[in-house]
Amino acid sequence: MSISKKNIMTRLYLVSGGLFIFAVLVLVKLVSIQMVHGDKYKKLALQRTEKMFTIPPNRGNLYSDDGSLLATSVSKYTIRFDAETVKDADFNKHVNPLSIKLSKLLQRPSSHFEKLLRKAKANKNRYALIARNLDYSQYMNIKDFPLFDLGPYKGGLIVEQKTVREHPLGKIAERSVGYERFDENGYATRVGLEGAFGQYLRGKEGKRLKQKIAKGQWKPIGLDNIIEPKDGYDVISTIDINIQDIAHHALLGQLEKYKADHGCVIVMETKTGEIKAISNLGKTEDNKYYERLNYAIGESHEPGSTFKLMSLVAALEDKVVDTSSVIDTEKGRWRIYDRIVRDSKHGGYGKISVAEAFEVSSNTAFAKMIHNNYKNNPQVFVNRLMNMELHKELGMPIKGEGKPVFRNPGDKGWSGISLAWMSHGYEVSLTPLQTLAFYNAIANDGELLRPRLIKEVKEWNNSIQKFDKEVLNPSICSKETAKKVQQLLKNVVEKEHGTGHRLYSENFSMAGKTGTAQKNYVGKDPDKLRYISTFAGYFPAENPKYSCIVVIHEPDKSVGYYGADVSGPVFKSIAQKIYANNPMIDEVESLNAINMELEKAFEQYFVDARKKVLTMPNLKGMSGMDAVSILENLGLKVEIKGNGKVKKQSISQGTELAKVSKIVLELI
Repeated sequence: MSISKKNIMTRLYLVSGGLFIFAVLVLVKLVSIQMVHGDKYKKLALQRTEKMFTIPPNRGNLYSDDGSLLATSVSKYTIRFDAETVKDADFNKHVNPLSIKLSKLLQRPSSHFEKLLRKAKANKNRYALIARNLDYSQYMNIKDFPLFDLGPYKGGLIVEQKTVREHPLGKIAERSVGYERFDENGYATRVGLEGAFGQYLRGKEGKRLKQKIAKGQWKPIGLDNIIEPKDGYDVISTIDINIQDIAHHALLGQLEKYKADHGCVIVMETKTGEIKAISNLGKTEDNKYYERLNYAIGESHEPGSTFKLMSLVAALEDKVVDTSSVIDTEKGRWRIYDRIVRDSKHGGYGKISVAEAFEVSSNTAFAKMIHNNYKNNPQVFVNRLMNMELHKELGMPIKGEGKPVFRNPGDKGWSGISLAWMSHGYEVSLTPLQTLAFYNAIANDGELLRPRLIKEVKEWNNSIQKFDKEVLNPSICSKETAKKVQQLLKNVVEKEHGTGHRLYSENFSMAGKTGTAQKNYVGKDPDKLRYISTFAGYFPAENPKYSCIVVIHEPDKSVGYYGADVSGPVFKSIAQKIYANNPMIDEVESLNAINMELEKAFEQYFVDARKKVLTMPNLKGMSGMDAVSILENLGLKVEIKGNGKVKKQSISQGTELAKVSKIVLELI
């Protein structure tokens, strides 16, 4: 063998050896991938074609105190068609009757649906849209239509469900009912009752497997979920829809009359702290009013003369004055350092008792009373206010409660005039609800309660948690002091010189205090000065049932701005409509008259229903009223447990009706 041939053979062996080693390495790598990373890559491959989707649960219902719905979840359905899975023979056989059925249900020409279906079939469309936002009964009907009744694989039926939150009261109490929303990053925005009690309402998510099809779309696989969503609990609130309606419209009418910027009303049950109504209305650019912000809980502002009640209670508790003590109002003007305190009455009230000063709401009398008695040790006055819990938030579950503002001597902003200004509601700040809680405590002989918005959490008829009244302070003042100021609050309305005397009614007793606070008063143009008009109190004056506060911001000064004129009438209207006004009763005559044509039509419907339905239908998700109507028309006895929609039925779907006499439905 020549040297050249020998070199060639050597090279061939080297190349062959190298290829063999490479093949061995490739084989080892494949085995490694299969044995070590096989599950990982299989999972990645599956994720490209199949994906687990989250199914949001139905939120629990939010009810008023009498069981009326404030917020509820309603299922809406989208129907699509997978033309690829349907055999040609089945499609051609059923496309025409299916189109006719869809036409009758969805009120569009049958030709529209036939064209849509045939186009989907020709284009092998696996996700053709048939209808959106169908309710439950429409969805149940479509499931039984020709072709679709063959199921998701043979019939091409694709069903997508979403949940929509609806508020039966509409715009009334919209902000108080609120919402809970999550953005794409999972951050939550929580407003009102829905946000405060979302932990009970929201339920637990389910899982649904979907398959990726053309154009990045995903189609559900099968009819069943991998993990069923668990619906949220129901929450029974303290809101009374009748009182809520009264409060809303009384406030709205006064805001419109005075062209005010915004306002709020709260009505609370005195003995329990249950909030029966809470309305917040703000003006839009087109001068309409809607529930813009929760002013009642979130807006802290200077309360003005309604704070004179707090100042008087403090002075009586510290025994620096009595209601009979006399104060000189000095012609309605009193200078303190470089500032002047003024009364609304030109010329003042002369020398009057503390009781009269409260009833006529004299600023000069209260400024002198608090300043002169506490100027040597102002911390005593501030401590007394704090002992009455005025500096603390109420701890409401609704987000965004405004913080009270109370300065201590030595704090930034404290000065020689602070005592005088605090005495009649300036240099302090409270929310309307915090002010109302204090007035409610006076009505309760000194027992301070936390205002409450929730009564119970339920799952069906099972009580998960009940909420009772919460006492924040069993005695913010002595019963003796409470009785004294209760009489003065009554005098404000009943005595002719009282600032609320125009609200007096011989047939109905009320007790309360007017308040008119200035806004934008520091270093501002007088023409830009605005006011906050308030009335806070309770009714009836003896053995009070409800406490109430009305706050209206920036009424048109040319129309009026005093609390007695602007906010007082709202308070009176609410009180009278709750207790004094007789409800109108509409009588319907000939209620029992028999309409023979209607009777015949019903009898025929009953006969037809018995002919067509031979087995027990699936009633789950249907409203209780509709389910009972269907079952009774089938001649069955029905026993109901709970309220709302059908969750369980004692007789399963498909059971022959001939073997059934009674069925039990569990509603939620």
